[in-house]
Amino acid sequence: MSIADYQKQRKVILLRHTPSPEETIALGAKLCYSKSEIEDLRGKVEAKDQSAFIEKLMNMGHESVLEHVTFTFGIEGVSRVLLAQITRHRIGASFSVQSQRYVSYKDGFGYIIPPAIQKLGLDYVKKFQSQMENILTWYDEWQQLLGDAGEKSNEDARFILPNACETRMLLTMNVRELRHFFQLRMCSRAQWEIRDLATEMHALCMTVAPTLFADAGPACLRGKCPEGEKSCGKGADIRKAREDMIEALKHPETTHVEDMRKLLKGELFFVNGASHIASTDAHISGDASYDGYIVYDEAGNSWFESDFAGYEPPEEG
Repeated sequence: MSIADYQKQRKVILLRHTPSPEETIALGAKLCYSKSEIEDLRGKVEAKDQSAFIEKLMNMGHESVLEHVTFTFGIEGVSRVLLAQITRHRIGASFSVQSQRYVSYKDGFGYIIPPAIQKLGLDYVKKFQSQMENILTWYDEWQQLLGDAGEKSNEDARFILPNACETRMLLTMNVRELRHFFQLRMCSRAQWEIRDLATEMHALCMTVAPTLFADAGPACLRGKCPEGEKSCGKGADIRKAREDMIEALKHPETTHVEDMRKLLKGELFFVNGASHIASTDAHISGDASYDGYIVYDEAGNSWFESDFAGYEPPEEG
């Protein structure tokens, strides 16, 4: 494999979450003010939709009960730059991260190329890849100089590895911390990589518990932007996009082909009532066997124009 084969794309999977998250939170909140035994209270909670009650709780700022529910994500194809940022979120969050001490990169390491560099063109992408190849050569050299002794040499040879180096992690956050994370990291002023990750995570959470996350995100969703003169000024557009997202979740039939062609990475789309999250922008395939738009979802499935509502095959000839 050439070093170019190690360029990585982000992948985010929702692995686990607390069952019946909204009911669990409602049960915790109602228990605080009820004389009922837990099993009796549980039955009452399960017998009635709790959406309105959850919204009331969050409007009151009663957030401690949100900590009863957790979501666990598998994340790969992200840089060590992102790792340094996301691990600042320690309260209500747990991380298991691929080690550069116990995992050797002698056979190559994955890396992330920033979009701004990709936009400069192929020559600059190749220059970046060449620099990654140089670093791999230096890494191998230090491995040899340090005795090629497995983890013993890994732990010092890794000092030469770049911030672009890919890492993988298992991340668990409770809902209270997720909402705080989304407020900070979905803001347009957040760094692009962690903002894109937060957007994908939020979309996954919305498919499970929309009541808990409908207003989660940058502060401008809920009121005035706190950034002052540094504000992006796009609060109205951000609120409109969230309204459209919530409406789409209420009517998950099949995304229209015209909307499919405009899909951006991290956005929700629907096929036969099932929700998916775009892991790439919709783009022309470039495959000689298929001349049309294609988009990939978070599970790696490919979706073609013909999968979407309103598709009409092009006339032959």
